[in-house]
Amino acid sequence: MAILTLTQKDVLDLLPGVDVMQTVESMFGALGRGEAVQPPQVQTLFPDNKGDYINYSGIWMSAGVYGLKTSPFIVQEKGYTVTAWTLLMSTHTGEPLMLVDSSRLTLERTAATTAVAVKHLAKPDASRLAVIGSGAQALAHIRYASGLRPWQSIAVWSLNSHELTPEKREAFEKAGARIVATKAEALEDADVILLCTSAAEPVIRKGDFTGTPLITSISTNAPGAHEIDPALLPEMDVYCDCTATTATVAGEMKLAAAQYGWKPADVKGDLGGLVSGQAPVADYARPVFFRSIGQGLEDVAVAVALWEKARR
Repeated sequence: MAILTLTQKDVLDLLPGVDVMQTVESMFGALGRGEAVQPPQVQTLFPDNKGDYINYSGIWMSAGVYGLKTSPFIVQEKGYTVTAWTLLMSTHTGEPLMLVDSSRLTLERTAATTAVAVKHLAKPDASRLAVIGSGAQALAHIRYASGLRPWQSIAVWSLNSHELTPEKREAFEKAGARIVATKAEALEDADVILLCTSAAEPVIRKGDFTGTPLITSISTNAPGAHEIDPALLPEMDVYCDCTATTATVAGEMKLAAAQYGWKPADVKGDLGGLVSGQAPVADYARPVFFRSIGQGLEDVAVAVALWEKARR
């Protein structure tokens, strides 16, 4: 059986013609309506501390597909290797539709998911955007969020300012952002704060911001990783990408439940509920926090969009 296989180069060639955010948003709407299923991530350890792999799966029944992204972390004699591949399957025939290198797709679906949250949660008149981080995710988040509100300013602050090469600075400037010298300057009067770091410890603590902003976080897969102080969660309206798979897994949520009296049941809504109109929107009586851990259905969604584009 011949199966369509897309390499990283194929993905980069096709992506400009794919509306990733719209596809991800449609998928979350299907999840909210019960037309999709999101199982938990599954991590499996290699013997002898040689690494692990994480499987991200999902069923988008109304689109006629299910899929699995598998991402190994392989320990080498020097360093390690990380890859990601997604297999897309038909729910009609049970046959494979496509195998795709998902390294770039992981970047795109993560930023697109945050953008869906900003679209549905940010104040309608939000005008000041702050981005913490200076890597590929920070740039992708700005690219996806740039048209969602009439931003008057986009301020970027990096935890690793020494890594900001002239090329990186130019890339942020072309994206309409300005790099600032301090975190305080970036967060001043911010309406939306996008955390785009690989930090395992908080980069946002009480007193770092004023007012009632929307704060989004992606964090990393490091054990217990969290970009925001868990003590803040009881003082915020908390949303996430998928309540069933995030509220008991995300690092700051587990710590907030163990130490500060917060409960997974305190999550006000997730993207499935927001997109389908079933979850309450934020009233901004207090700050709003959105947490994404990366769902298999996001990988399925972007794979579907690429498959359809490749077929055309």
